Amino acid sequence: MSDASLEDIAAFLLDEAKRHGASQADVVVAEGDSLSVGVRLGEIEKVQRSKARHLGLRAFADKRSAITSTADFSRDSLARLAEESVALARVTASDEYSGLPDPAELATEIPDLDLYDPEMVDLDAERVTELCLAAEAAARNADARITNSEGGEFGGGTSRVVYAASNGFRAGYRTSSCSLSAVPVATDNGSMERDYWYSAKRKLADLDSPESIGARAAERALRRLGARKVSTAEVPVVFDPDMAASLVGHVASAVSGSALYRGVSFLRDKLGSTIAPQIVTIVDEGNRAGALGSKPFDGEGLPTRRTSVVDRGTLSSYLFDTYSARKLDSRSTGNASRSVADAPGVSPTNLYLAAGDTSPEDIIGSVESGLYVTELMGFGVNSVTGDYSRGASGIWIENGELAYPVSEITIAGNLLAMLAGIEAVGSDLEMRRSICSPTLKIGKMTVGGV
Repeated sequence: MSDASLEDIAAFLLDEAKRHGASQADVVVAEGDSLSVGVRLGEIEKVQRSKARHLGLRAFADKRSAITSTADFSRDSLARLAEESVALARVTASDEYSGLPDPAELATEIPDLDLYDPEMVDLDAERVTELCLAAEAAARNADARITNSEGGEFGGGTSRVVYAASNGFRAGYRTSSCSLSAVPVATDNGSMERDYWYSAKRKLADLDSPESIGARAAERALRRLGARKVSTAEVPVVFDPDMAASLVGHVASAVSGSALYRGVSFLRDKLGSTIAPQIVTIVDEGNRAGALGSKPFDGEGLPTRRTSVVDRGTLSSYLFDTYSARKLDSRSTGNASRSVADAPGVSPTNLYLAAGDTSPEDIIGSVESGLYVTELMGFGVNSVTGDYSRGASGIWIENGELAYPVSEITIAGNLLAMLAGIEAVGSDLEMRRSICSPTLKIGKMTVGGV
């Protein structure tokens, strides 16, 4: 069946699974085409193009289930896969919460969310190489102190996904994505620093210009030169948008239904509680047009949607797939994520802290003495207690101005206290990734230095 459509392959597998005695089954079939190009110091370092097709079948024998996957689309291979999947399901442990969603919950319409760019089909390697070279050149030419480069890189491609299940759902969609980055190295008086900048979009024409990417990357590298250490103190901490997004990511993990039923969430039993000031609203929006985390239906065929996770400071919703919702006597929020080789799990789509009405400049200007965080390192976050301690670097703020770079420091607190201590939310939200935030100010954290 190597030449059959993805829909026909999915239908064949479901029929085979049923023929071998499966009580329920679902299948994900995906194909993709990708291109990555890297350059360094004006020379091409890599050009990689790949095409792939793969699928995963989940078969149920009452409340027992098994998942198998393959990249062999021959008819005999698929028939064996279905037979083996059902046989495996029969010998696994029973789980009363397993099974497909109720048909009444399934998506009945497949919206066009503008996720696909036909221009991304059969990408011209020469064209994207020129983008990489231009981004790196813009960084290298920005300042005499840019003395080296880790290169410019492009990655992009298209994919098509079909999901079908024995509960009646069968649909598919196409997506595309691309990114362009530059990583310059700056030196001055024995100090050497690197930094980066990138743009990521669904459509090639929407990427930021390579010149702006290179210039921003150079600016970020240069501002790190001459970093100092600071004394340990409790001060306001301002997170730039990318670093603030990491805090939103910790919230995403904590509101996941799987973390809740395993008892490893610092937000367990907090639903309906005030966990932040009214200026804080966190939204998961899986049906946002053109966004990098969007999809018309989730990994179980349920419609994606807009869910207010934190509504003006109140924890208003957790995120569920069908399994975690059943475990916790709730309903799926359309946040099932599925790869071909794994069972569905809970994942955010486009999760973001809604923009406030304060400019980043005014947020920095409100700090007499404190830290502007531009990089976080390490994994010192306890998901159960919310205790937070990470290595950091950034720029010290004095009298409302960015004064000098700092490094070799730590920032510490507790995520619950950090959320409660948010004093300002920036107006600079940009949907550059699937988890996003504007600039964020926390009134007091421990900055560990010398």
